[in-house]
Amino acid sequence: MEDFCKTESFVCVDLETTGLNPKTDKIVEIGAVRVENGVQTEVFESFVNPGRSLNDIVIGLTGIRDEMIKDAPDIAEVLPRFLQFAKESVLVGHSVLFDYSFLKKAAVNSRLEFEREGIDTLKIARRYLAGLTSRRLDFLCGHYGLPHRAHRALEDAKATAMLYQILLREFSAAEDAQNYFSPQRLLYKVKRETPITNAQKERLYKLLQKHKLIAEYDLDKLTRNEASRYTDLLLAKYGR
Repeated sequence: MEDFCKTESFVCVDLETTGLNPKTDKIVEIGAVRVENGVQTEVFESFVNPGRSLNDIVIGLTGIRDEMIKDAPDIAEVLPRFLQFAKESVLVGHSVLFDYSFLKKAAVNSRLEFEREGIDTLKIARRYLAGLTSRRLDFLCGHYGLPHRAHRALEDAKATAMLYQILLREFSAAEDAQNYFSPQRLLYKVKRETPITNAQKERLYKLLQKHKLIAEYDLDKLTRNEASRYTDLLLAKYGR
């Protein structure tokens, strides 16, 4: 097999989010580390205000609470700073398409270009470490004795960067390594969402007031689709 160029300079990224669906959930934290020629040289870390309260699952998993993010900037402010940090670097992540999909959606909504190539350590682990009982990041860090504070974005990014470098050393000489260690174009199709309309906002305020409810979301940060879903939810639960 023809040798290939091993990627030893990259940006490793990890997100904490309100849930698993980039179409309906939001980014809560971005963490990233720049690696140049195998050496971690710079980090990026920021909370993001998702415009909604965090559920108990997210709080329990990450330790992030509403009071920690209530004064954080929203994604429209954080994303340009992350893109400036990442530049055109190859993105590395543990299930990298998950993180890319949230970032891509935010970029499209902000009318920003965001096309990247990526390398997935989860995909590599599934190929070469199939004999292990798990390929979760925390399990693999334990397997290799890597320091790791799970479910915080920057710590996960640092751990993933170290894991990738170990996997590169151990398995990049395999016959099919090019299929797993060569950067691949990250693809996620998403349409730009438009902000909530004044009419939608007024209707939601009236529903909330009528039923004496506290809004679960920051209405100013909702999109039209999100506002429609929230309105339908309130109507189904409480009526007109």
